[in-house]
Amino acid sequence: MADTGANPNSGNESDEENRKVKKLKGEPKGDRGENGEETNLSDFKPTSVLRDSARDKTIFVHGELKEQPAVVVLEKTPFGEDTLTEMFKGAKTNLEVKNDIYSTYVFQPPAHLNEIKATVVCPATEAHVQKYQRKEIIMVEETEDDYKNITLPYITSKGLSVTWVYNILEKKAEKERIIFEDSDKELGFVLLPDFKWDQKQVDDLYLIAIVHKRDIKSLRDLTPDHVQLLQNIYQKGTDAIVQRYGLPTNKLRVYVLYQPSYYHFHVHFNALSYEVPGSGVERAHLLQDIIQNLKSNPQYYKTRTLLFPMRTDDELISMYKAAGRL
Repeated sequence: MADTGANPNSGNESDEENRKVKKLKGEPKGDRGENGEETNLSDFKPTSVLRDSARDKTIFVHGELKEQPAVVVLEKTPFGEDTLTEMFKGAKTNLEVKNDIYSTYVFQPPAHLNEIKATVVCPATEAHVQKYQRKEIIMVEETEDDYKNITLPYITSKGLSVTWVYNILEKKAEKERIIFEDSDKELGFVLLPDFKWDQKQVDDLYLIAIVHKRDIKSLRDLTPDHVQLLQNIYQKGTDAIVQRYGLPTNKLRVYVLYQPSYYHFHVHFNALSYEVPGSGVERAHLLQDIIQNLKSNPQYYKTRTLLFPMRTDDELISMYKAAGRL
């Protein structure tokens, strides 16, 4: 849910932040936030670039918005096939290089077809700034004892809020964004778009299934008692995607992240053609594999050593070092 812009391998970034942001597209129009105040990015005063990525076409900027510290993530939106004709007809082009059959141009589409997605975190704390800065990442080997003695106490002591998740489940927030729900309290879940997806095309489809059960923090809590829940998420989640978006199950990537970005169990659904940051083998566990593992070994996720990437400045890394595990 679902981490736009944060490096998915950067630790425990919170999707709560993504749901507090104000998302502005195209030319600034102003957007009314939860406090009723109008937000306009023309008021943003950049002070430093925290990180940029030429590959992902994103830049992370620190600055001030209406005298409050803020982080703005700018991301080029994907091309829409249905607007290509209009784009080429209305574009301005300037030739840069021509050599035999090859030419390079500066291509300027019409403004309304040249959108940039802006994700705003405001007010941003120092923790937000640190989160978005480029940092060294290392792999952590977490044994059963490590989880019990280091990771779980960390989760418990931090008291990481998932109130925003409960607000979704209780329809206090984002009700209109839910595309499917199974309301069963044991087997049910809600399915809604991740904020990283602009919902303009299925090529980069990204949805999150959030379970109604509130006693599953992560992969580590799963037992054979949860197999029916996981199967239900997979079957009904993929069915809903087929019916609404026409994307068949064999073109979907369905997985769970460890460590997760927030500690309420949720499942990611992506278009297989979309190379989602953070969905690599070092962090993602396919849902079908999880089901099979639990069927073959009831204690699989209780006892297995799990590896995951983590930023070297993360507090959890400090706890592993203090315990002599790094």
